[in-house]
Amino acid sequence: MSDTAHALSPSWHAWFDRATWQRWLGACGAVVLRPFYTLYQWRLETMLPTWRVPQHIGIIMDGNRRFARQRNFFDVVVGHERGADKLEEVLDWCEQAGVRVTTVWIFSLENFQREAHEVEGLMRLFERKFGELASHPRIHRNQIRIRALGQTQLLPAAVQGAIREAELATAHYTRRLLNVGVAYAGREEITEAFRRFLSERGNRGKSIADVVRELSSSSIAAYLDTSDMPDPDLIIRTSGEIRLSGFLLWQSAYSEFYFCDTNWPAFRKIDFLRALRDYHHRQRRFGR
Repeated sequence: MSDTAHALSPSWHAWFDRATWQRWLGACGAVVLRPFYTLYQWRLETMLPTWRVPQHIGIIMDGNRRFARQRNFFDVVVGHERGADKLEEVLDWCEQAGVRVTTVWIFSLENFQREAHEVEGLMRLFERKFGELASHPRIHRNQIRIRALGQTQLLPAAVQGAIREAELATAHYTRRLLNVGVAYAGREEITEAFRRFLSERGNRGKSIADVVRELSSSSIAAYLDTSDMPDPDLIIRTSGEIRLSGFLLWQSAYSEFYFCDTNWPAFRKIDFLRALRDYHHRQRRFGR
């Protein structure tokens, strides 16, 4: 065979490169292990009633874009759509476990700096999903109150309208609470709490000396977005990142943390149950 013919003929290396082998082996492994994971999940579910379950869970829903790229989706917004669908599942898991408050972070202030196409796609997704929440059977069946955290005034008017619709439609519920961090950043929340505190004291004619005397952690906490709810017991972050990135900075002082390598849209019930089991085994001392 000539060198030219050899160069033109496809070799097995071209068809089965390392990435292809990894995907193939991963798919085969998933099929083989599926029965074992099913059994493992059942085992965890039977143990759940004996665990100490967090009453407030915070979730940093990270990894939507990585999920989309790993699956060669044509648009990263598809990853965000899969992530929104996953949230619906996780809310059901929280309900089954007895979690009363769930706080999720879907969009930070820094996320406005992403490419215009992605931000615009996210805004359309937020408008649609908040609109669906207003009438979603699962929300009303589980009596979940919806509340947005963050600088929502920075969002497009259509998104703001959908948020108001969801909040008004669920405002009377007290059984469960879903906080959605959108245009949210922890430092800005704390800054705004101080601004509200100082403004309120100033409107009452307080002097600087009076304000200094009244300043305390409890007085500032009263002006946070989460002032009327318990601090998160457990914070879960997906996608393998080990940091808070500004999520509930004030409220997480004594929270337990669980970091999961799985990207958010691929987050499984078995991952959720592992986080709850891990929390059950933690010893919470609150500085004592």
